[in-house]
Amino acid sequence: MWTRRALVRTGLAGAGLAAMAAGAWGFGYEPVFPLHLARYRPAPRGWPAGLRLRIAALADLHAGAPLMTLSRIAEIVAATNALAPDMVVLLGDYGPVSRLVPRPYPHEAVAELLAGLRARWGRFAIAGNHDWWEDAAAMAREAGRPAMLRALERAGFTVLQNEALRHPAGFWIAGLDSQIAFLPKRGWPRIGADDLPATLAQARDEAPLILLAHEPDIFAEAPARATLTLCGHTHGGQVRLLGWSPRVPSRYGNRYAYGHVREAGRDLIVSGGLGTSNIPVRFGVPPEITLVELG
Repeated sequence: MWTRRALVRTGLAGAGLAAMAAGAWGFGYEPVFPLHLARYRPAPRGWPAGLRLRIAALADLHAGAPLMTLSRIAEIVAATNALAPDMVVLLGDYGPVSRLVPRPYPHEAVAELLAGLRARWGRFAIAGNHDWWEDAAAMAREAGRPAMLRALERAGFTVLQNEALRHPAGFWIAGLDSQIAFLPKRGWPRIGADDLPATLAQARDEAPLILLAHEPDIFAEAPARATLTLCGHTHGGQVRLLGWSPRVPSRYGNRYAYGHVREAGRDLIVSGGLGTSNIPVRFGVPPEITLVELG
């Protein structure tokens, strides 16, 4: 016969085993396997019905052994190419940001692997906050290209820092610089390297515009001109339970934590990203390649 004490002990043991299993999953399995495909089919306002575009978005690589190895990056590149995207966009934060990464890779080694990405309509890259924070010289200048972006540019990517380009296919692609590039040190005269008004002013006609921005908070203040915004940064909260994350690096909490958000006729898609930040855990938000299909 079960006594109350035996039932309590059994319940505690079961809870302990469940916690151990969740910890093993979150720390040992989900951060590295498997790659998840998150697919979205938004209908941005003003997008031509006959213009079909498949965008593969890769965010928050955070490359470095043993958490994001060169072989893992090669796997991500191959999986992305298998989707046959028309365009590839890299949404920032390419290097490691954890004391648990004793061996960061040279920028050139990461860029060389990413150069294997294939897309007939172009490959674009923007900066994330950590790309600034990990480049002391760029931080001191508060200007220029962080080292990782220079490596990507040499590898053949079109780097956008507060720039907009009109694509021959009939739309604008704009890239915003990091909104918290200079946040870590007190006393900096600026918080971000971004300039949204100057970026959007370069789009000189009414063709639809896709905005690339590392941090999704910009979506709250972006005008109607930016009909579709693609972001990373949050990692989906890294821990996500029933559509909610206990901690999101955003002023808006879970509002822009992950996935497809539509507000005031504008569309935002936040990628869950590929790597981890600070704590090497993912639970409920596996590493993902984000595929956005338009038209």
